[in-house]
Amino acid sequence: MAAKINMRLDKNEMPSQDPNVRNKNFLEVALGYTEEQALDEAARCLNCKNHPCVDGCPVNVRIPEFIAKIVEKDYEGAYQVIHQTSSLPAVCGRVCPQESQCEMHCVRGKKGDPVGIGRLERFVADWHNAHSTEAPAKPAPNGHKVAVIGSGPAGLTCAGDLAKKGYEVTVFEALHLAGGVLVYGIPEFRLPKTIVQKEVDGLKAMGVKVETNTVVGRTITIDELMEENGFEAVFIGSGAGLPMFMNIPGENLKGVYSANEFLTRINLMKAYREDSDTPIMDLKGKTVAVVGGGNVAMDAARCSKRLGAEVYVVYRRGMEELPARHEEVEHAIEEGVIFKTLNNPVQINGDEQDCVKSMTCIEMELGEPDASGRRRPVEKKGSEFDLSVDAVIMSLGTSPNPLIKSTTKGLEVNKKGGIIVNEEGLTSRQAVYAGGDAVTGAATVILAMGAGKLGAKSIDEYLSK
Repeated sequence: MAAKINMRLDKNEMPSQDPNVRNKNFLEVALGYTEEQALDEAARCLNCKNHPCVDGCPVNVRIPEFIAKIVEKDYEGAYQVIHQTSSLPAVCGRVCPQESQCEMHCVRGKKGDPVGIGRLERFVADWHNAHSTEAPAKPAPNGHKVAVIGSGPAGLTCAGDLAKKGYEVTVFEALHLAGGVLVYGIPEFRLPKTIVQKEVDGLKAMGVKVETNTVVGRTITIDELMEENGFEAVFIGSGAGLPMFMNIPGENLKGVYSANEFLTRINLMKAYREDSDTPIMDLKGKTVAVVGGGNVAMDAARCSKRLGAEVYVVYRRGMEELPARHEEVEHAIEEGVIFKTLNNPVQINGDEQDCVKSMTCIEMELGEPDASGRRRPVEKKGSEFDLSVDAVIMSLGTSPNPLIKSTTKGLEVNKKGGIIVNEEGLTSRQAVYAGGDAVTGAATVILAMGAGKLGAKSIDEYLSK
């Protein structure tokens, strides 16, 4: 007998920590669905004929199929459906912008809320991690060696897909911990590091080798990997770790951070701990301005709040135009972050010790739409004012690090430093593929995973010939 469809218009709320408790700790904010909530939410899926949600997913997770398994209470079966196309379900269930991808195409969303696809994916992945004791099967080796540069979402996905086909894969990571942006960029309260570690351990069980503390371009070059170490193909998934600045006066004062450095110190080096080897400025009772409006700006603002600061997000457009996920903005507001929208910094001012003491901003208004389709911010003449702050965090985006380009002959990049690839992910060098932020500049985890999948597929086709 077919399960009864739940025609309620609203999706099940995600249980979460109280805002006034969580803004003082680094524990995960969202607590995840109970089994009862997951079953209730799964029953909202219509299992419609054309599956538009699947087309909206960059890695084409078979969404109605895994939700149908939840309805049957076959949670391990649901996990296996997701895992066929996604190497990182527990990560995607937490940090994917489902609202602009799979859920945006959900038929239930036409009248009411879409099905909570991301929340169900997280439920299934967490159930698997808590209950599964079976090690992933190690495929028979096919005799081919592939190097993957970078252990972020693009690199891990490419490595996982190739390992499933029997390739001998080695992942080279510059930092001392695998996970790339998942460990250095995304805070613990959004994505616990134990979850990333579990995904990495799963790949290792399938035979993937991970070499940390290896900076490709310094420790070893791509040419050496191929000519001296026997790798037949290379996938570059080295991300976009080079921060952008505004080039305004005062950006070199003490107390000005890039969001990249700030988050790396907190997430990877635990700089907020009293016994930290790389302490960060004590923010208790201080005022911090975060400049920018994306997810990274929200992460920096919410980390600052947890470190005891009063926090302003300074953004040159309005609340409607904030590029961050709606959920992240809501969480930041609930936690007490103050949004100063339609303002733009023009100068950072220091004291006698060259430490930040204030930031001069100018008010903005929205003019005609620009090339991005968003209304362009225009300065209001004579509206400058000083905002008293002790630290400024610049969160204006990142671009790919030029190191690999400068040490790899014949590797073409665009004017922003992104590696140029064709529709198969192939660079201008034979057998060298690339994907993720190293190609596009900073984007989402799931888009990087999609690029990793494409890289693996193309490498497999190339080496099979």
